Amino acid sequence: MSYKEKLIEVQEAINLAAAEVKRNTQDISLVAVSKTQPIEKIEKLISLGHRVFGENRVQEAKTKWKPLKSKYDGLELHLIGALQTNKVKEAVALFDVIETVDRPKLAAALSKEMSEQKVEIPCYIQVNTGEEKQKAGVYPEETADFVNYCRNDLNLNIIGLMCIPPANETPALHFALLANIAKETNLENLSMGMSSDYDVAIKLGATHIRLGTALFGSRDT
Repeated sequence: MSYKEKLIEVQEAINLAAAEVKRNTQDISLVAVSKTQPIEKIEKLISLGHRVFGENRVQEAKTKWKPLKSKYDGLELHLIGALQTNKVKEAVALFDVIETVDRPKLAAALSKEMSEQKVEIPCYIQVNTGEEKQKAGVYPEETADFVNYCRNDLNLNIIGLMCIPPANETPALHFALLANIAKETNLENLSMGMSSDYDVAIKLGATHIRLGTALFGSRDT
């Protein structure tokens, strides 16, 4: 299947899921997850008009997206992987959205670096909805306080929440939980849903879905 066919297939699935719950597809953004994908493959999606991408690692993203951003207009790059504090300076310089703010130390580092670089980057709080010890993210009951801290004490532009459900649990339960937390914290954006469950995420309110395999095929290792 060509990249064009894959993109059309995904867009049709988005339309179908949105129609089932009477949502406007304009409110749903497709983040193409391009981690480990070479520039040539990314450019195929760009040539089809796609402009929103997600990367997991700052160093890998830097090698690919600096040249791509200088070559193409209108690209929007999301950081969707864990961010170490020693990579904050590079992340702030490169990414347009950071989806993985998950601890006070990182939030403070981002606030300081954005002030120094004189930029304001929209951020998401990553919520560990499954309360998995090995996974990043604030626990659900801590989210409201952390959002307030980021907004009020650090002046970060927090625009939404993000989650990655446990692999062995029904994702719908976690998507619904994230949506409820977003309502409690007056946040409109929900980054949730990947290639295997994005239709479910859309029905439960996702505004951003993160798709890699559905667009690029199996990932190169």
